[in-house]
Amino acid sequence: MAEPLLQTRGLVKRFGGVVASDRVDLAVQAGEIHAVIGPNGAGKTTLVAQLAGELMSDAGLIRFAGEDVTRLPAHARAARGLARSFQITSILAGHTALDNVALAVQARAGHSFRFWRPVRTDPALRDPARAVLAEVGLAERAEVLAARLAHGEQRQLEIAMALATRPRMLLLDEPMAGMAREETMRMVALLRELRSRQTLLLVEHDMDAVFALADRISVLVYGRLIATGSPAEIRANDEVARAYLGDDDRA
Repeated sequence: MAEPLLQTRGLVKRFGGVVASDRVDLAVQAGEIHAVIGPNGAGKTTLVAQLAGELMSDAGLIRFAGEDVTRLPAHARAARGLARSFQITSILAGHTALDNVALAVQARAGHSFRFWRPVRTDPALRDPARAVLAEVGLAERAEVLAARLAHGEQRQLEIAMALATRPRMLLLDEPMAGMAREETMRMVALLRELRSRQTLLLVEHDMDAVFALADRISVLVYGRLIATGSPAEIRANDEVARAYLGDDDRA
């Protein structure tokens, strides 16, 4: 098997006496959707923050695309193609969806967010931004203020902003949070469409979405990785059932 696109070995993060990441060994293959699940307080968001470079690990190794990125800050990891959706930049509520994505295109090119005029007039920024909005299903909402987008559309916009940085891998921390059923279904369809050209690590509480999308699933409990496998293997795992899923979810 090829070297994983993202791999951790013995990853540890402590907050005082609490071990949020307890020697986590994780491998994400290029082109897969790899879900991380677990009960509240399991350490999922801490793990994502460590992978993104927003939290420095106390011990262990993180490799991305064959490079040791363990001590690199978030912006350096983003420059190498490791992007955390919803953390790339904040949505600017008073500006259009197109403006927001154009800013992400501009950031990818290494320019300051201060230069508003080029963002609003330069085809080199706006044309790629329109293409990314179309990719996530927001082409017809390009000129709508971000504040006026529905909750699910704002989540789509945040993914568009992440995609505009041309990442090799997206870290998605609960993209379905707070969504109505119809919005969740649209997000699942979007992520399923992205899987053909994008590696995704997905942290999500919606088990229907996880089992519909994931190629592999890793289960965290109290910072410890207790299982990794296919959706069928995770459903059949007795330790996972006891720790998190429950018997009803295995039916």
